[in-house]
Amino acid sequence: MTVILVLDQGGLEMAKTLKKALEGASIHGLAHRVEGADETFTETAPHLRRLFQSGEAIIGLCATGILVRALAPVLIDKKNEPPVIAVAVDGSVVVPLLGGHSGGNRLAAEIAQTTGAINAMTTAGDVRLGVALDDPPKGWVVAGRVNAKGIAARLLADEPVRLDVDCGDACWLTESGARFDKTAPGPRIRVTAEAISDPGDDLILHPPVLALGVGCERDCEPAELVTLVEDTLAEAGLSANAVACVVSLDVKMDEPAVHAVAASLGVPARFFTSEELLNETSRLANPSDVVFNEVGCHGVSEGAALAAAGAKGALRVEKKRSKRATCAVAFNEAGIDAATTGRARGRLSIVGIGPGSDGWRTPEASAQLAAASDVVGYGLYLDLVADLIAGKERHVSELAQEEERVRRALDLAGEGRNVALVCSGDAGIYALATLAFELMDREDRADWNRTEVSVTPGVSALQAAAARIGAPIGHDFCTISLSDLLTPFDEIERRLQAAADGDFVVAFYNPVSKRRRTQLARAQEILVAKRGPDAPVVLARNLGRAGEDIKVIRLGDLTPDHADMLTMVLVGNSQSRLIMRGGRQWVYTPRGYAAKMT
Repeated sequence: MTVILVLDQGGLEMAKTLKKALEGASIHGLAHRVEGADETFTETAPHLRRLFQSGEAIIGLCATGILVRALAPVLIDKKNEPPVIAVAVDGSVVVPLLGGHSGGNRLAAEIAQTTGAINAMTTAGDVRLGVALDDPPKGWVVAGRVNAKGIAARLLADEPVRLDVDCGDACWLTESGARFDKTAPGPRIRVTAEAISDPGDDLILHPPVLALGVGCERDCEPAELVTLVEDTLAEAGLSANAVACVVSLDVKMDEPAVHAVAASLGVPARFFTSEELLNETSRLANPSDVVFNEVGCHGVSEGAALAAAGAKGALRVEKKRSKRATCAVAFNEAGIDAATTGRARGRLSIVGIGPGSDGWRTPEASAQLAAASDVVGYGLYLDLVADLIAGKERHVSELAQEEERVRRALDLAGEGRNVALVCSGDAGIYALATLAFELMDREDRADWNRTEVSVTPGVSALQAAAARIGAPIGHDFCTISLSDLLTPFDEIERRLQAAADGDFVVAFYNPVSKRRRTQLARAQEILVAKRGPDAPVVLARNLGRAGEDIKVIRLGDLTPDHADMLTMVLVGNSQSRLIMRGGRQWVYTPRGYAAKMT
């Protein structure tokens, strides 16, 4: 991920401009000085060091000295350091400081193009040659990186270097300012798909020219397919670094073994329909009627590999078998763009964004929203994360249209999109995660079942209300929704009685609406009967948003007029206490430590 660091409000607009231009970027702002950032931090230097040590690319909208002084203590290994770039607050100057050959120079150039800035790049190879040998284009892999420095030094000295291109589009080298000569002595640059066990002094570059087609039985052990792939590539003398993507039939989108292979190679998994693979029948080396009768095409591994390699591609390795899996390799001399090959597995992230404030949104929630191509949600919830989802496809529905909202998210993910379904608070507490799984359970649709689903927790209204007033849920508690739209009130009443009998602290969700005026009054009657009228009640409205209001009243005074659908009602148990300390009210529920105190 790329983090754009902002230290004052004046830099926020430039940060937003950069975020729109840089895929997956997130804005981190200094707390109490920057409003509207994706994440906040309180101490600049420690935060910078944590980001750097976790491998995040850093764009600092600040003076270069701040970045230098903060990161100096953790500069250990230049080969593995992430990009660090200083950008003037007005975007006029871009200075790549660290990680130039780990994507930093490329990122600085992208920023300069976005803002029209002067790119103060000082890396010799990039400045004089227009190329960084150890930072090739996306999809290319450097083997023998240790040799890049010596070869770059020769090119900088205007000495010729031999360049041998077996495959791949090497125009980024041949059209640079570097001097290449096929007859030059000494170490060479070799662009190849072959596995080179001992490169000597040569620099080996592997372009993305291989498509790895795989097939397997349902629930095949991932280790079996991974081993088959490794053995097949080794036997063919091909480098795993030249594999552009792992490809298969779309019914295998949810097959763990396929994704395990892709993960082991560090490449994306892409998928084709049976109709698309059927079009490859004439090019298959081992067509099978048995396979056709099973899945509607005459070959999965060979067909998928050929489909990914395209019309100008050809099989490099015919189908190889293990007990429950197959694989094949196709080759396209010009290269394979994985991003435009087949279709990705759809992804549905059900994201809890908390009550709404930036500080209560988890980093995981921000990352899921930033990565999504489509966001689905109630309009108010999407507005609360507007900065994170700028430029993404928004799918808005009304508050009461929960099923329509979830179906839309599942359908989009089923089409292969990366979808975030946005929920207020926690996605699994009176929110949409439950409905998503219920629909998947009831309808058992193939396109939904193949989708990768994840649930990202958020700070719930219950937690937020408790934190604002102290520690009312420090002992056993329960939550009850007073809405009878989905649950009959006689069932709700039974739960209220059980909560009262158990002396639980109770958190009421959906306490009152315009048409529901009696449920909270009945809840009050039940609880007063067991714990008396003096138990403290916390009324927390608009938590984490403009107009936030927190009040504490007696249980005996609670009426429906005290709440609405934006209010969280927390009712203390018989032991909960209201105290005044430090000039303000606090509510807490003792847990029993008093018995241990002397």
